[in-house]
Amino acid sequence: MDMPTVAIVGRPNVGKSTLFNRLVGKKLALVDDRPGVTRDRREGDVAFGGLIFRVIDTAGLEESDDDTLTGRMRMQTEAAILAADVVLFVIDARAGVLPADHSFAELTRRAGCPVILIANKAEGGAGISGAYEAFSLGLGDPIPFSAEHGEGLGELHNALIEALPKPDPDEEEDEDGPGGRSLRVAIVGRPNAGKSTLINNMLGEERLLVGPEAGITRDSISLDWEWRGRRIKLHDTAGMRRRARIDDKLEKLAVSDGLRAVRFAEVVVVLLDATIPFEKQDLTIVDLVESEGRSLVIGLNKWDLVADQPGLLKQLRENCTRLLPQVRGVSVVPLSGLAGEGIDKLMQAVVNAAEVWDRRVSTSKINDWLSEATSRNPPPAVSGRRIKIRYATQVKSRPPHFALFGNQLDALPKSYTRYLVNALREAFDLPGTPIRLSLRTSQNPFDKS
Repeated sequence: MDMPTVAIVGRPNVGKSTLFNRLVGKKLALVDDRPGVTRDRREGDVAFGGLIFRVIDTAGLEESDDDTLTGRMRMQTEAAILAADVVLFVIDARAGVLPADHSFAELTRRAGCPVILIANKAEGGAGISGAYEAFSLGLGDPIPFSAEHGEGLGELHNALIEALPKPDPDEEEDEDGPGGRSLRVAIVGRPNAGKSTLINNMLGEERLLVGPEAGITRDSISLDWEWRGRRIKLHDTAGMRRRARIDDKLEKLAVSDGLRAVRFAEVVVVLLDATIPFEKQDLTIVDLVESEGRSLVIGLNKWDLVADQPGLLKQLRENCTRLLPQVRGVSVVPLSGLAGEGIDKLMQAVVNAAEVWDRRVSTSKINDWLSEATSRNPPPAVSGRRIKIRYATQVKSRPPHFALFGNQLDALPKSYTRYLVNALREAFDLPGTPIRLSLRTSQNPFDKS
């Protein structure tokens, strides 16, 4: 089958070439803060988490006469759009949506191929309001992204899986073989938590090098496995330790590879040493997984060493609720990678976590919930005027992301947003998964006041 084509388009200087370089893994495209550096279409082959495609970097779209240089550059870009199987439409989230974005979005829509909207330069939450503005382009849910820092790659990968043409089964077997797409699971934790030992026991063979020394695993290793007929792609990663304690350059690269595995995973198992659980570094790793929006399971490894302590599991689960409120309800599974105990329970928790992460709730149910939640605990007043939340909807899943519309929502206290998130978890059975909540003070068709 011919390699599918993905075109990167957008206004000048929104970060198209940086995204191109990120996807091909090389600095093939010249990048500069000045707009208009890219003039010709540049192509590169991409192997991206099991996806194989050709990506085209295009000149920035500008409104110009056809016989001018910028006009000819625009025509080259239009030709790339027409030839593409998927278009990545890039906006600058910090600048927000500009009038030119709307006209070029219409041009892209007319091409008739799937479009993935990328709100670039949104690293660290910057430009999030611009990302929300991107809904107005009518190109679907925007992906908050940072081409420079690699944030949002997991979400882009998921969107490309859905958008790229599926291979013909007569010509090419599915990338993960018969039985459907593999569930991507990353095993992470501090050095010497027992990650490689656990995976060896899962596979039933000494596939990974293990030993008493911390830090044996240097690469993120990807392995195919099957559990109860479900295809699993396991990623063993290097142990993660505090940055200040990493002096060796090779280990820095290994930890970076582990972070990349987290971003591509659908479920992340954070493996703790049950003899010394919930160390500061464990909490930091869970924070990383939550901030990346991955579904989460906590494995208490080496449980055979502490299983004789009555009430310990209950106590550790209570500690988890207290120390990790951002993932309230996360599954905490005792196991022994060395003895092979608890693996079935761990994997059932992994499959359940993936289902919760992918869950969608109907808008009518969300608004019934909103009415009840705000009646039970009304939002506070600001300067004598009560904050009113009029409407809510789920804008995406993986992880569940809800948007609330109303007046003065920018003044809503964090304590109240925490109340809403916890109420969403309880009402729609969303334990453990990260939940995103967007507050939008703007006009909407359901606001009749």
